[in-house]
Amino acid sequence: MLSLRHRLRAVHTLATGGVIAYPTEAVWGLGCDPFNAAAVARLLALKQRPAHKGLILVAADQDQIAPLLEGLTNLQREQLNRTWPGPVTWLIPDPHNWIPANVKGDSTSVAVRVSAHPLVRELCRAWGGPLVSTSANRTGQDPFRSEWALRRHGLLRPDLILPGRTQQLNKPTEIRDLSTGRIIRAG
Repeated sequence: MLSLRHRLRAVHTLATGGVIAYPTEAVWGLGCDPFNAAAVARLLALKQRPAHKGLILVAADQDQIAPLLEGLTNLQREQLNRTWPGPVTWLIPDPHNWIPANVKGDSTSVAVRVSAHPLVRELCRAWGGPLVSTSANRTGQDPFRSEWALRRHGLLRPDLILPGRTQQLNKPTEIRDLSTGRIIRAG
C-alpha cells in the first residue's frame, strides 16, 4: 500500500508536528498527532475550523484507543464490534480525559472511527496510535474526493500528501452517539 519511503516520511512529519493529507473512505482527509497541541492548532487553522467543534480520530484497531473503551458496557462494545472496522464514527465518552480538549472541542466525548481503509490502517499502525482525521477542505467548502483535486485547489498546504485513493463512498462516514444511540450524521 504505502512504500517504505512514504511510511517513513509520514511518521517523521507527524512526529515533528506536521499535518498530512491522505485518502479516507469517502473523501481526502487531513491528519496530525492528536497529542501535539501545535499540530492540532495548525490543522484547525488550515481548515479554518472553529476549535469548539472538535475533530475525529481514526485508528487501525480498538487496541489503539483502549483507554476510551475501559468503562464501556458489553452492549456498547458489541455496537462498536458490529460497525468496526468500517465507515461509522462513534462519539465515545472520555471520562479520564485521555484525549486533549483541543481535539474534543466543547464535548466530553471523542469522535472515533476504526477505519476499514487499508491506507488509513497502515498509517495508524506505522504511527503507533490514533490520528486526527478531518476532511481536507476549508470549513463550509466541499471536500476533495481525489488527490488531483486536492493538489489543484492549492489553498490547503499540508506538509505531506500521501498517494492513494478513497474507497469512493458517496457520503461522509456516519456519526453515532454511543451513549444515546442517536445518529448525529447519517452516512
